[in-house]
Amino acid sequence: MNATSRPSPAGALLLCRAESTLVRPPAQLLREHLLLVPAGTDWSVLVPEGTPWLHGGEPVERAVSGWATALAVSAATWPVLALWWDGERAGFVLATGFRRPVGYTWLADGTPAGEDEAMRTFADRLALDPVLDVQDLEPLTVPDPDADGAARLVGLVAVLTRAGLALPAGISPGEDTDRLRSAALARGAEHVEGSGRRDAVRAVPDIVEHRPLGPCLRGPRARALAAAQLAAGLPLLLWALRRRSGGWATAGTVLVAHGALGLAHDRLRAGGPAPTRA
Repeated sequence: MNATSRPSPAGALLLCRAESTLVRPPAQLLREHLLLVPAGTDWSVLVPEGTPWLHGGEPVERAVSGWATALAVSAATWPVLALWWDGERAGFVLATGFRRPVGYTWLADGTPAGEDEAMRTFADRLALDPVLDVQDLEPLTVPDPDADGAARLVGLVAVLTRAGLALPAGISPGEDTDRLRSAALARGAEHVEGSGRRDAVRAVPDIVEHRPLGPCLRGPRARALAAAQLAAGLPLLLWALRRRSGGWATAGTVLVAHGALGLAHDRLRAGGPAPTRA
């Protein structure tokens, strides 16, 4: 077997703290082939089918960071945890709404290569138990000769089981991509895919209007949020296009679309109904 045909050690999972019915619409914005499976109480998992890192594209960490950010920006009300691994490292990225993502990395042999503060922020943003759960997360940040990078991610998932996460059998960090797909399909996974960036932009209004707070945001606060989305989305989109990063390009597109839509909605609502003549 030559180097080009050898299976890639890279892989990823996207854990969404929401039911599958809520995850499906924003997942379509990613313009990727994904498998969607329930994963416990108010959790779902997305298993990538078309993976750019398998074909010499962008690194798995960068791709899934962009995907997680795009999903979290679209959802706004539930977090997205991306687990990733390759031949040299493993780690996670937690995206929550429009806040800056937080992540942690281990070397392939399990050596911690992140900041302890990131793990505490991770626990806080997922509203984990500040005593029991944080105590169980702390060992993941200290050297352990018996735990490699994949084992660290499995340990992280184990902590989240108390928060309702239950990954289906066979879907586990560190597994080969083909095995992950097979396990997802065996659990009746739903195929999710988008057909283009234009469709992503068209889908944003429906997602916004069906969010719990979507129709209520208006006035100075809504305008400030929309302006911030545009200010963040435009340079991110330009950077992603230059770097040919599909995940971050999608995140930039969604941010720009959200910002433009927010300003348009606020302007329309501020105008109110047209006056009628007696």
